[in-house]
Amino acid sequence: MAPPATMPELRGPKKSEDVERILNALEDDLKKTNLLPPIRNQRLEELKVHTRSTDDADQLFSKRGVSILCRHSFDGNSLTTGRLAMRCLGNVMFFKAPLRQDFVDLGYAIQATERMKNDNREDELLSARLLFLCTYETHLDFELLFNRHNLADTINSNLSRHAKHFAKTNGKTDLPQADMLAVNETLKLLYNLTNYYPEQRTPLTKSLLSILKILANIRLPDPPLQQPVNSLVNAMIHLDLEDSKNRIFPNNPLFPLFNNKYNLDRLCFILFQALHAYTDAELDALAAPLVQVLLRISEFAPLGPKSHMRSILLPSHAERDKALGKSDTLPGFLLRLSSSPMAPHMRQFVPALMFELSGKDAKAFVRNVGYGFAAGFLVTHGMEVPENALEAWSTGSTEEDRIEDVNEVDEVDEIVRDHGIPATRKRERLDVNPITGQRRDKEPEVKMPEMSEDEKLREAERLFVLFERLRATGVVNVENPVTQAVREGRFEELE
Repeated sequence: MAPPATMPELRGPKKSEDVERILNALEDDLKKTNLLPPIRNQRLEELKVHTRSTDDADQLFSKRGVSILCRHSFDGNSLTTGRLAMRCLGNVMFFKAPLRQDFVDLGYAIQATERMKNDNREDELLSARLLFLCTYETHLDFELLFNRHNLADTINSNLSRHAKHFAKTNGKTDLPQADMLAVNETLKLLYNLTNYYPEQRTPLTKSLLSILKILANIRLPDPPLQQPVNSLVNAMIHLDLEDSKNRIFPNNPLFPLFNNKYNLDRLCFILFQALHAYTDAELDALAAPLVQVLLRISEFAPLGPKSHMRSILLPSHAERDKALGKSDTLPGFLLRLSSSPMAPHMRQFVPALMFELSGKDAKAFVRNVGYGFAAGFLVTHGMEVPENALEAWSTGSTEEDRIEDVNEVDEVDEIVRDHGIPATRKRERLDVNPITGQRRDKEPEVKMPEMSEDEKLREAERLFVLFERLRATGVVNVENPVTQAVREGRFEELE
């Protein structure tokens, strides 16, 4: 018989007959052991080929098929045989969701949890995958697995072991594929558990330190947000990042004592690399969780790290030589995404992040990103666009009404600065266009032909109507300039 790897994939009646033949042999072997280990393993390799499609394999994708595979996965004495059977079982449960409940009803979720404790990457990968599938469309009592079978401790322990392995590479080499696949599957399980079982977020938050260590040491793929990097980011979304109530760590690992900006620089660097590598639609799916994590961190970050985030993520004064959103810096990319029709999640998270970094102050927010980028967010969240913010930019009358960066920022980690992310800011007094955020002295001169008196009159009438409509919406509290001129006695009626 040809080796399983080179076996042609059968179809139609031939496939159905072959599936039945293999299942009968494996089932008889369970009743009375009659297959030698190499033959048993070969049968499972043959069966694995048939699990790639549900076509012509009804016997396999059934409760009977699940039962046979479960018993070979967990009830035998050979771990090699068990792993082959678990691979078949994972495919069966992936392609036919109702069979996941059969797996649960047969009681093998507990055994998968126990198998996950083995210090073996393949056992970790396969058992985590089975439990991950059981987070969908089953009635599995995960509380039982947490309370009696230490599922949280197992996940924390496995990720801690991975973190030590990644630390040895120092970002210069990749770990074996088995390690990469195992850590990714465990992270996916962690994400789903923290998403669907909020009460388990506290014990699983112990994995935060391991996740950050892996992120710090993993060699980033190109493009960067591939597995397991995207799974590392996703796993942080529902963890107790602030660690304010339970005090799991003596010092929050997000802000390590040796450099409390280190992890922020790493996350921002990954984001910056991703912005250059993906389309808007891809970024909305892959990078939005990273922006969401940065948003969560910004909500409780200490003064120093938060000021550092402002220096990286908010537009710098140098960027105001152009209209905001036109530069190739990290804030420039983010501002463009915040208005992209192809990135609905980015349109939600990016303005929220910049609003948080502006101290949740609408006036500072408008100053930082410009009225054009700020208005939609403020209106959507029921906040008025502050009139004084527009006046400050248009007149530049007093120091408190000018753009001023109030952040005291040291230098950014070299890995960030070398890729175009602003490192420092200086306090400046600028006269800025309130709509575009561009310095007025840098705006291009627009040469227009002289308007006739009739054209001026028609333009004045059009502006009058527009101001009245804008005032009626309540979006901006502005006074029609014509009405203001009449009130101030500056209106002269022509004969």
